[in-house]
Amino acid sequence: MDKLRRSFMNRNLIFLLFLLTVIWMSPGDVQAKKSLKVSIDKGEARIGYLDGAILVLPKGTQTWRALNPKDTLRGGDEVTVGRKSRLELVLPDQSRLRFADDTHFTIFQTGDGNTQDVKVHLAVGRTWANVSKSLGIKRKFEISSDNAVAGVRGTIYRMNVNQDASALVRVYDGEIAVSGATKPLEAPKAVGPPTKIAGPKKIAGPTKVTMEQWTVIIRSMQQISIGPDGAASKTREFSEQEDRDEWVDWNKARDAERR
Repeated sequence: MDKLRRSFMNRNLIFLLFLLTVIWMSPGDVQAKKSLKVSIDKGEARIGYLDGAILVLPKGTQTWRALNPKDTLRGGDEVTVGRKSRLELVLPDQSRLRFADDTHFTIFQTGDGNTQDVKVHLAVGRTWANVSKSLGIKRKFEISSDNAVAGVRGTIYRMNVNQDASALVRVYDGEIAVSGATKPLEAPKAVGPPTKIAGPKKIAGPTKVTMEQWTVIIRSMQQISIGPDGAASKTREFSEQEDRDEWVDWNKARDAERR
């Protein structure tokens, strides 16, 4: 009887350990190998691919948390892609935005039922955009850095932003308009104690805008570099050989899966 009881208890223990292993097993390795299909509402970006450590600061909060495959991102969310990590976002119109490791970006707008506008600010890092050609819809699709704005409709391109705010934009299909970014508005200053108002002063006449204003059209297999001061270089063609690396190859493979 004791042997039967011990045998029964051992079988139960083994079954319990098996269940705990299945429950605690991390899904990351499985999720990183396939495109994750998650339903979304208008105005949200769903996760198309997630691999590694990625943090999100949801709009209106002060606490960073891990991004998981079933999350959706909205305007105002801030995201950091960690070392050896990658992220793909699928927008409402099926456009794809991919972000390499060591990338920090903020989503300003993901498109809704009225405007379909998409605006993403890339603070530092690398992004790849495959923009859907939505016929009959007037919209803006912009990826910006501190020194440049790349506006596009129906094309494939990428932008790299370095720590010093310099940037590189390369176009693979279609064309984009790259412009010098305008300086962000300063935050309102706190109201201090009353001060003496200065007397009337002579108003200076019209002057040139100090920040260089420019817009350049870049076409397939062309690139432009923007310096830390916001000055743009001349556009030039680039070859597949000089452009090729592991990040580019991976993006092209992901794009090919959509065809």
